[in-house]
Amino acid sequence: MTQEINLKIKDKIAASERILIVSHVRPDADAAGSLLGLGLALQQAGKTVQMVLQDGADNFDYLPGSDQILRQAEGSFDMIVVVDCSDSQRVGHALDGYGAPDLVVDHHKTNLNFGANNVVEPEQVATAAILYDRIPEWGLAFNSDVANCLLSGIVGDTIGFRTSNVDASVLRRAAALMEHGADLAHIYREELVLKSYTAVRYWGAGLNRLLYEDGLVWTYLSLVDREKIGYAGNDDADLVNVLSAVREAEIALIFIEQTHNQVKVSWRAQPDLDVSEIAFSFGGGGHAAAAGADIEGDLQEVMTRVIEKTRELLDNSRK
Repeated sequence: MTQEINLKIKDKIAASERILIVSHVRPDADAAGSLLGLGLALQQAGKTVQMVLQDGADNFDYLPGSDQILRQAEGSFDMIVVVDCSDSQRVGHALDGYGAPDLVVDHHKTNLNFGANNVVEPEQVATAAILYDRIPEWGLAFNSDVANCLLSGIVGDTIGFRTSNVDASVLRRAAALMEHGADLAHIYREELVLKSYTAVRYWGAGLNRLLYEDGLVWTYLSLVDREKIGYAGNDDADLVNVLSAVREAEIALIFIEQTHNQVKVSWRAQPDLDVSEIAFSFGGGGHAAAAGADIEGDLQEVMTRVIEKTRELLDNSRK
């Protein structure tokens, strides 16, 4: 990012009194942590901040400020910020009526640069890591609450520092956030260890129908599963990360049936494969090793199309 853009963002923040921050539907730890980390830093600077997630942040009630998160923006704003989103559709209806954002902060390689200012750094492990670098440059400061939120984003997107893009600089950021007051043990336990009883039962429905074929492992979760078990979310409760632990799997796939004839698809791949382009071809995006898409269609029909396309990638990688 050029110094000119950096100063432009700093000046925009300084001149803004009411700031809206949004992130993507079905938020993960990086979405929630980045939204809260930046939002709390802005509040500490005296700004009036609304933080909006269309699907709420019930899974992140361990994070400071999570009780402030709204499901829809209210009122007018001097500045609109989108974090951890590769395109405007990923925020759902959170920005309806508000137009293009003034600032996009993201680390997805498929980002469409849809803001007036775009801080997009695909080499970063998480959007929270970008914010760790930029918050001081934008005239803001860390405190223990900001640090806890940003560290949660980094821990979540690296699956506890286990992804192949983790290097010494990532660990140094984590250590610095701990020095600012972040509680790594608490974050790790809440983000990666603890699961609700219904979430684990929900996993069981998917694992019971798990399939494997020549490097590809996949399963699905239906609306009937969700209703029968009583799982309140519309995601996979992180089951995809369990599938990616299958030793024989080069690519793991999970299909989560949504309402309105739509299916959420998540890919996880070994480091030498890039599933982001497949996701992009279906209207989604993400990273080389982790990507997703919301696809219109019947569950079985979407599964057939996606598995065929993913199989092509595997076959081509072996030539």
